[in-house]
Amino acid sequence: MSTTLRTAALAATAALALAACNKAGNSTPAATPAAAVEPPVATVNGEPITAAVFNVVVQSQFNKKAAEITPEQRKQTLEQLIEMYVAAQQAKKENLSDDPDMGPRIQLQYMNALAGALVQKHIKSDKPNDEQLKAEYDKWVAQLPKTEYHARHILVKDEAVAKDAIAQIGKGAKFEDLAKKLSVDGSKAQGGDLGWFTPDRMVKPFSEAVEKLKKGEYTKEPVKSEFGYHVIRLEDSRPTTPPPFDSIKDRLAPMVQQREVREYIESLRKSATIQGL
Repeated sequence: MSTTLRTAALAATAALALAACNKAGNSTPAATPAAAVEPPVATVNGEPITAAVFNVVVQSQFNKKAAEITPEQRKQTLEQLIEMYVAAQQAKKENLSDDPDMGPRIQLQYMNALAGALVQKHIKSDKPNDEQLKAEYDKWVAQLPKTEYHARHILVKDEAVAKDAIAQIGKGAKFEDLAKKLSVDGSKAQGGDLGWFTPDRMVKPFSEAVEKLKKGEYTKEPVKSEFGYHVIRLEDSRPTTPPPFDSIKDRLAPMVQQREVREYIESLRKSATIQGL
Protein backbone atom coordinates (compact mmCIF):
# COMPACT_ATOMS: atom_id res chain seq x y z
CA MET A 1 0.00 0.00 0.00
CA SER A 2 1.37 3.44 -0.88
CA THR A 3 2.24 5.99 1.80
CA THR A 4 -0.65 8.20 0.68
CA LEU A 5 -3.17 5.37 0.96
CA ARG A 6 -1.79 4.26 4.33
CA THR A 7 -2.05 7.78 5.64
CA ALA A 8 -5.60 8.15 4.34
CA ALA A 9 -6.64 4.88 5.97
CA LEU A 10 -4.98 5.88 9.21
CA ALA A 11 -6.65 9.27 9.07
CA ALA A 12 -10.06 7.60 8.90
CA THR A 13 -9.23 5.43 11.92
CA ALA A 14 -7.79 8.26 13.97
CA ALA A 15 -10.67 10.53 13.00
CA LEU A 16 -13.11 8.12 14.57
CA ALA A 17 -11.00 8.04 17.71
CA LEU A 18 -10.83 11.82 17.86
CA ALA A 19 -14.50 12.21 16.92
CA ALA A 20 -15.50 10.49 20.14
CA CYS A 21 -13.82 13.37 21.97
CA ASN A 22 -15.20 16.12 19.72
CA LYS A 23 -18.96 16.28 19.11
CA ALA A 24 -18.52 19.03 16.59
CA GLY A 25 -16.25 21.92 15.80
CA ASN A 26 -12.48 22.03 16.29
CA SER A 27 -12.00 22.39 20.02
CA THR A 28 -9.49 20.07 21.67
CA PRO A 29 -10.99 18.15 24.61
CA ALA A 30 -9.68 18.78 28.08
CA ALA A 31 -7.32 16.06 29.26
CA THR A 32 -8.56 13.74 31.97
CA PRO A 33 -6.39 13.29 35.07
CA ALA A 34 -5.28 9.85 33.79
CA ALA A 35 -4.36 11.26 30.36
CA ALA A 36 -2.45 14.15 31.94
CA VAL A 37 -0.10 11.73 33.73
CA GLU A 38 0.81 9.89 30.54
CA PRO A 39 3.11 11.92 28.27
CA PRO A 40 2.29 12.28 24.57
CA VAL A 41 3.96 9.91 22.14
CA ALA A 42 5.01 12.90 20.04
CA THR A 43 4.21 16.55 19.44
CA VAL A 44 3.67 18.19 16.06
CA ASN A 45 4.15 21.95 16.02
CA GLY A 46 3.37 21.93 19.72
CA GLU A 47 0.22 19.81 19.37
CA PRO A 48 0.44 16.52 21.28
CA ILE A 49 -0.32 13.11 19.81
CA THR A 50 -1.67 11.55 22.96
CA ALA A 51 -0.97 8.02 24.07
CA ALA A 52 -4.74 7.44 24.06
CA VAL A 53 -5.03 8.29 20.35
CA PHE A 54 -1.93 6.25 19.56
CA ASN A 55 -3.34 3.25 21.44
CA VAL A 56 -6.67 3.42 19.60
CA VAL A 57 -4.91 3.45 16.23
CA VAL A 58 -2.61 0.57 17.21
CA GLN A 59 -5.58 -1.49 18.36
CA SER A 60 -7.42 -0.79 15.11
CA GLN A 61 -4.46 -1.60 12.86
CA PHE A 62 -2.87 -4.54 14.67
CA ASN A 63 -5.53 -5.73 17.13
CA LYS A 64 -2.91 -5.44 19.86
CA LYS A 65 -2.00 -3.14 22.71
CA ALA A 66 0.69 -0.56 22.08
CA ALA A 67 3.12 -2.44 24.35
CA GLU A 68 2.71 -5.59 22.23
CA ILE A 69 3.69 -4.25 18.81
CA THR A 70 7.19 -4.37 17.36
CA PRO A 71 9.47 -1.30 17.28
CA GLU A 72 9.03 -1.22 13.49
CA GLN A 73 5.22 -1.24 13.81
CA ARG A 74 5.42 1.51 16.42
CA LYS A 75 7.62 3.63 14.18
CA GLN A 76 5.37 3.04 11.16
CA THR A 77 2.21 3.99 13.08
CA LEU A 78 3.80 7.08 14.60
CA GLU A 79 5.12 8.25 11.22
CA GLN A 80 1.67 7.92 9.70
CA LEU A 81 0.08 9.79 12.61
CA ILE A 82 2.59 12.60 12.23
CA GLU A 83 1.78 12.83 8.53
CA MET A 84 -1.90 13.07 9.37
CA TYR A 85 -1.34 15.75 12.00
CA VAL A 86 0.80 17.99 9.78
CA ALA A 87 -1.81 17.66 7.00
CA ALA A 88 -4.64 18.48 9.42
CA GLN A 89 -2.77 21.48 10.79
CA GLN A 90 -2.24 22.80 7.27
CA ALA A 91 -5.94 22.29 6.56
CA LYS A 92 -6.72 24.48 9.59
CA LYS A 93 -4.35 27.17 8.32
CA GLU A 94 -6.19 27.13 5.00
CA ASN A 95 -9.52 27.44 6.88
CA LEU A 96 -10.80 24.16 5.46
CA SER A 97 -12.53 23.58 8.79
CA ASP A 98 -14.98 26.31 7.71
CA ASP A 99 -16.21 24.10 4.87
CA PRO A 100 -19.98 23.68 5.39
CA ASP A 101 -19.62 19.93 4.85
CA MET A 102 -17.23 19.50 7.79
CA GLY A 103 -19.77 19.86 10.59
CA PRO A 104 -22.04 17.05 9.38
CA ARG A 105 -19.03 14.81 8.70
CA ILE A 106 -17.63 15.30 12.19
CA GLN A 107 -21.06 14.71 13.69
CA LEU A 108 -21.45 11.51 11.69
CA GLN A 109 -18.01 10.27 12.76
CA TYR A 110 -18.85 11.07 16.37
CA MET A 111 -22.14 9.19 16.25
CA ASN A 112 -20.48 6.26 14.52
CA ALA A 113 -17.76 6.11 17.17
CA LEU A 114 -20.34 6.21 19.97
CA ALA A 115 -22.46 3.50 18.36
CA GLY A 116 -19.36 1.32 17.95
CA ALA A 117 -18.44 1.86 21.59
CA LEU A 118 -21.92 0.78 22.68
CA VAL A 119 -21.73 -2.38 20.57
CA GLN A 120 -18.31 -3.25 22.00
CA LYS A 121 -19.53 -2.67 25.55
CA HIS A 122 -22.55 -4.89 24.93
CA ILE A 123 -20.36 -7.65 23.46
CA LYS A 124 -17.86 -7.56 26.33
CA SER A 125 -20.53 -7.53 29.03
CA ASP A 126 -22.70 -10.27 27.53
CA LYS A 127 -20.54 -13.27 26.68
CA PRO A 128 -22.65 -16.22 25.48
CA ASN A 129 -22.66 -19.26 27.77
CA ASP A 130 -22.48 -22.91 26.73
CA GLU A 131 -26.27 -23.25 26.75
CA GLN A 132 -26.63 -20.38 24.26
CA LEU A 133 -23.82 -21.73 22.11
CA LYS A 134 -25.36 -25.21 22.06
CA ALA A 135 -28.71 -23.73 21.01
CA GLU A 136 -26.95 -21.88 18.17
CA TYR A 137 -25.19 -25.10 17.19
CA ASP A 138 -28.49 -26.99 17.03
CA LYS A 139 -29.98 -24.26 14.79
CA TRP A 140 -26.96 -24.38 12.52
CA VAL A 141 -27.04 -28.18 12.26
CA ALA A 142 -30.77 -28.11 11.47
CA GLN A 143 -30.06 -25.89 8.46
CA LEU A 144 -27.31 -28.11 7.05
CA PRO A 145 -28.04 -30.33 4.04
CA LYS A 146 -28.92 -33.80 5.27
CA THR A 147 -27.23 -35.68 2.40
CA GLU A 148 -23.97 -35.36 0.51
CA TYR A 149 -23.29 -36.86 -2.90
CA HIS A 150 -20.42 -38.30 -4.88
CA ALA A 151 -20.89 -37.79 -8.59
CA ARG A 152 -19.18 -37.59 -11.96
CA HIS A 153 -20.15 -35.41 -14.86
CA ILE A 154 -19.38 -34.69 -18.47
CA LEU A 155 -19.55 -30.96 -19.15
CA VAL A 156 -19.79 -29.73 -22.74
CA LYS A 157 -20.81 -26.48 -24.38
CA ASP A 158 -23.12 -28.00 -27.03
CA GLU A 159 -26.39 -29.79 -26.22
CA ALA A 160 -26.02 -32.10 -29.21
CA VAL A 161 -22.65 -33.29 -27.91
CA ALA A 162 -24.21 -33.99 -24.50
CA LYS A 163 -27.03 -35.97 -26.08
CA ASP A 164 -24.56 -37.96 -28.15
CA ALA A 165 -22.57 -38.76 -24.98
CA ILE A 166 -25.75 -40.03 -23.31
CA ALA A 167 -26.45 -42.23 -26.33
CA GLN A 168 -22.92 -43.65 -26.23
CA ILE A 169 -23.25 -44.44 -22.50
CA GLY A 170 -26.49 -46.24 -23.26
CA LYS A 171 -24.60 -48.38 -25.78
CA GLY A 172 -21.97 -49.36 -23.21
CA ALA A 173 -19.34 -46.61 -23.45
CA LYS A 174 -17.51 -45.94 -20.19
CA PHE A 175 -18.59 -42.72 -18.52
CA GLU A 176 -15.04 -41.96 -17.33
CA ASP A 177 -13.57 -42.34 -20.82
CA LEU A 178 -16.14 -40.00 -22.34
CA ALA A 179 -15.51 -37.44 -19.59
CA LYS A 180 -11.76 -37.50 -20.31
CA LYS A 181 -12.44 -37.10 -24.00
CA LEU A 182 -15.27 -34.55 -24.03
CA SER A 183 -15.37 -32.54 -20.80
CA VAL A 184 -14.29 -28.92 -20.79
CA ASP A 185 -13.78 -28.41 -17.05
CA GLY A 186 -11.10 -29.28 -14.49
CA SER A 187 -12.57 -32.66 -13.60
CA LYS A 188 -11.75 -33.95 -17.09
CA ALA A 189 -8.45 -35.53 -16.03
CA GLN A 190 -10.22 -37.45 -13.25
CA GLY A 191 -12.84 -38.87 -15.56
CA GLY A 192 -15.36 -36.26 -14.45
CA ASP A 193 -15.01 -37.15 -10.75
CA LEU A 194 -16.32 -34.30 -8.57
CA GLY A 195 -15.73 -36.00 -5.22
CA TRP A 196 -18.15 -35.57 -2.31
CA PHE A 197 -20.28 -32.44 -2.10
CA THR A 198 -23.50 -31.11 -0.62
CA PRO A 199 -26.19 -29.70 -2.93
CA ASP A 200 -25.62 -26.10 -1.79
CA ARG A 201 -22.13 -26.19 -3.31
CA MET A 202 -23.45 -26.77 -6.82
CA VAL A 203 -25.55 -24.63 -9.14
CA LYS A 204 -29.26 -25.31 -8.70
CA PRO A 205 -29.98 -27.24 -11.94
CA PHE A 206 -27.05 -29.55 -11.23
CA SER A 207 -27.95 -30.22 -7.58
CA GLU A 208 -31.63 -30.78 -8.40
CA ALA A 209 -30.68 -33.37 -11.03
CA VAL A 210 -28.29 -35.15 -8.66
CA GLU A 211 -30.91 -35.38 -5.92
CA LYS A 212 -33.27 -37.26 -8.29
CA LEU A 213 -30.71 -39.93 -9.20
CA LYS A 214 -30.18 -43.27 -7.52
CA LYS A 215 -26.74 -44.76 -7.05
CA GLY A 216 -25.28 -45.76 -10.43
CA GLU A 217 -27.87 -43.84 -12.46
CA TYR A 218 -27.05 -41.10 -14.94
CA THR A 219 -29.15 -38.30 -16.40
CA LYS A 220 -30.97 -39.35 -19.57
CA GLU A 221 -31.26 -35.74 -20.75
CA PRO A 222 -28.58 -33.02 -20.66
CA VAL A 223 -28.76 -30.75 -17.63
CA LYS A 224 -28.32 -27.12 -18.63
CA SER A 225 -26.58 -24.68 -16.29
CA GLU A 226 -24.68 -21.43 -16.64
CA PHE A 227 -21.55 -23.48 -17.40
CA GLY A 228 -22.96 -25.53 -20.26
CA TYR A 229 -24.61 -28.95 -20.56
CA HIS A 230 -23.97 -31.68 -17.99
CA VAL A 231 -24.32 -35.44 -18.15
CA ILE A 232 -24.28 -36.58 -14.53
CA ARG A 233 -23.80 -39.98 -12.92
CA LEU A 234 -24.37 -40.52 -9.20
CA GLU A 235 -21.63 -42.66 -7.68
CA ASP A 236 -22.95 -42.73 -4.12
CA SER A 237 -24.67 -40.76 -1.38
CA ARG A 238 -24.48 -40.67 2.40
CA PRO A 239 -25.87 -38.72 5.37
CA THR A 240 -23.89 -35.60 6.25
CA THR A 241 -21.93 -35.62 9.49
CA PRO A 242 -21.80 -32.19 11.14
CA PRO A 243 -18.61 -31.28 13.01
CA PRO A 244 -18.73 -31.87 16.78
CA PHE A 245 -19.97 -29.00 18.93
CA ASP A 246 -16.64 -28.55 20.71
CA SER A 247 -14.74 -28.20 17.42
CA ILE A 248 -16.72 -25.11 16.31
CA LYS A 249 -17.80 -23.74 19.68
CA ASP A 250 -15.50 -20.71 19.42
CA ARG A 251 -16.81 -19.86 15.94
CA LEU A 252 -20.39 -19.84 17.21
CA ALA A 253 -19.83 -17.12 19.81
CA PRO A 254 -19.62 -14.23 17.28
CA MET A 255 -22.79 -15.50 15.60
CA VAL A 256 -24.67 -15.40 18.91
CA GLN A 257 -23.26 -11.99 19.76
CA GLN A 258 -24.12 -10.49 16.37
CA ARG A 259 -27.71 -11.65 16.68
CA GLU A 260 -27.97 -10.32 20.24
CA VAL A 261 -26.53 -6.97 19.17
CA ARG A 262 -29.11 -6.73 16.36
CA GLU A 263 -31.88 -7.56 18.82
CA TYR A 264 -30.53 -5.02 21.32
CA ILE A 265 -30.35 -2.23 18.73
CA GLU A 266 -33.83 -3.15 17.51
CA SER A 267 -35.16 -2.88 21.08
CA LEU A 268 -33.58 0.58 21.36
CA ARG A 269 -35.20 1.58 18.09
CA LYS A 270 -38.61 0.35 19.20
CA SER A 271 -38.41 2.42 22.38
CA ALA A 272 -37.17 5.53 20.56
CA THR A 273 -39.35 8.39 19.35
CA ILE A 274 -38.65 8.57 15.63
CA GLN A 275 -40.15 11.11 13.28
CA GLY A 276 -39.72 11.66 9.58
CA LEU A 277 -40.20 8.09 8.31
